[in-house]
Amino acid sequence: MINLELPKKLKASANQAHQVAAQIFRPISRKYDLAEHEYPVELDTMAAMVEGLNDSGQGTAGATLGRDAKAKTEAFGNLNGGNMAGLLNVIETCWGDVGLTLSIPYQGLGNSAIAAVATDEQLERFGKVWASMAITEPGFGSDSAAVTTTAVLDGDEWVLNGEKIFVTAGERSTHVVVWATVDKSQGRAAIKSFVVPREAPGLSVARLEHKLGIKASDTAVLLLDNCRIPKDNILGSPEVNAEKGFAGVMQTFDNTRPIVAGMAVGLGRAVLEELRVILKDAGVEVSYDVPANNQHAAAAEFLALEADWEAAYLLALRATWMADNKKPNSLEASISKAKAGRTGTAVSLKAVELAGTYGYSERPLLEKWSRDSKILDIFEGTQQIQQLIVARRVLGKSSAELK
Repeated sequence: MINLELPKKLKASANQAHQVAAQIFRPISRKYDLAEHEYPVELDTMAAMVEGLNDSGQGTAGATLGRDAKAKTEAFGNLNGGNMAGLLNVIETCWGDVGLTLSIPYQGLGNSAIAAVATDEQLERFGKVWASMAITEPGFGSDSAAVTTTAVLDGDEWVLNGEKIFVTAGERSTHVVVWATVDKSQGRAAIKSFVVPREAPGLSVARLEHKLGIKASDTAVLLLDNCRIPKDNILGSPEVNAEKGFAGVMQTFDNTRPIVAGMAVGLGRAVLEELRVILKDAGVEVSYDVPANNQHAAAAEFLALEADWEAAYLLALRATWMADNKKPNSLEASISKAKAGRTGTAVSLKAVELAGTYGYSERPLLEKWSRDSKILDIFEGTQQIQQLIVARRVLGKSSAELK
């Protein structure tokens, strides 16, 4: 028998996150959707609380959390640790607002990269920074191996040159984790990740993007023009290993993709709760005791959406549990991301449709949630990329054999 009941400790931290979502995020959600690029000052009050959660091992996806989870796992064996706490917390905060979740100080996607591949010394140095992630460039999107940003060692410093686009929290973060190649002739094996402080000479914000959704979050274009950082700011080993490829930097996705799946799960739950209230007000009751085809058509649609959501939730739990217990989870991470991303958009768009003109208006948050949901099916690897990864894993094909 599989017991899916969550430990009391995780329930407690998730409840705290839900209170934040309900009392802080929901009330200001529409405000910052309409005021794009305006910094949500209400989040400043959360910084101390987030740091306290991280120090107790109950935070989201930061580097401190990654270090604590690793230590506890080595000491006590298999357990639901940092990644699981992060997943449950992000489900709750994204129930409140996805854009505001992405704007929480010191909880950037770059923190997950640091947790995944940094050395113990680097975890100590970068454990409490706010790190964004800079991967995508004007010349590529989902093909992470196509990085053209360069990093050249000059004495005791790395010199970085290139342009990065669609960097979440790219203006507000204190540090940026930049993917760059140390030797173009070596292909993907030479791609490394570097921690670039905001004040590093040569790093600048070219512009902020206007977006379809998650408008509370800043999305930046960053320029690296002879940007200099210390030699030891390269994450992990600086050596180029042709056999290993860039598996080290790709480990980041094994941690972050289930978290993004959790974002979609949280948003999806918010949509379903709102939709059920709307249907009830319209006289449509959803029953679990009567076959769907014997109920109102809208109720049958709701049951199908809820079943999809439940599957996405369970797949996210599975991939995250594997990450916490040091089990290879690349396949499961991609499955959870693909399912949740697709479910989030399907649920939110169908809810707008079922709610009619009310759902299409700005009176409820349904139309906003439908806009926010799309990015969760795109960033951290598109739906198509996830399906490709799953196919390669299932069929035992390499990237060269199945493109």
